[in-house]
Amino acid sequence: MRSETVTGLLRRWSTGEQSCLERLVPLVEGELRRIAHRHMRAERSGHTLQTTALVNEAYLKLVNHAQVDWQGRAHFLGIAAQVMRHILVDHARGLCSEKRGGGINVLPVKEGLVFAPGKMSALVALDDALVELAKVDSRKARVVELRYFGGMSVEETAEALGVHPNTVINDWSMAKIWLRREITRSEVRRGR
Repeated sequence: MRSETVTGLLRRWSTGEQSCLERLVPLVEGELRRIAHRHMRAERSGHTLQTTALVNEAYLKLVNHAQVDWQGRAHFLGIAAQVMRHILVDHARGLCSEKRGGGINVLPVKEGLVFAPGKMSALVALDDALVELAKVDSRKARVVELRYFGGMSVEETAEALGVHPNTVINDWSMAKIWLRREITRSEVRRGR
């Protein structure tokens, strides 16, 4: 995917040139599938959402973001990762809701922010902690979204946020510590 082509199409699409969307989709579809596949790898087997369904649902939501002032490929992919995260978290919350007889069992974050497969409640716990982190330090929360949920490298994350790669490395380290602590505190408050 050529970044300059994607960036140009995104900018023209955001100004209302709808024909750019048709040319943009084939250029970003592979990246969207990669992000979706990364999300789905962490889910339980037999998940009711599949990679293609996640990409399609994210695409439908992204089409409604046409008026965003896209900064480029990395910005678009970051927003796509965030949209996919919200889709999966909403799905997990639905499955874990008390109305349906589910109970949320919060699991601690393991090193590298990897959760045991099949633990939908862990995704909900991470999302809750990430929402709290965003209130305290929005950049660190964005780093987690881009690195963990978007699968972006340090350099891609730095480009998307307009910061130096060392800043991303530091933010990533601090965010993991903060999230583990917040999830643990949440468990204690819930009496687990």
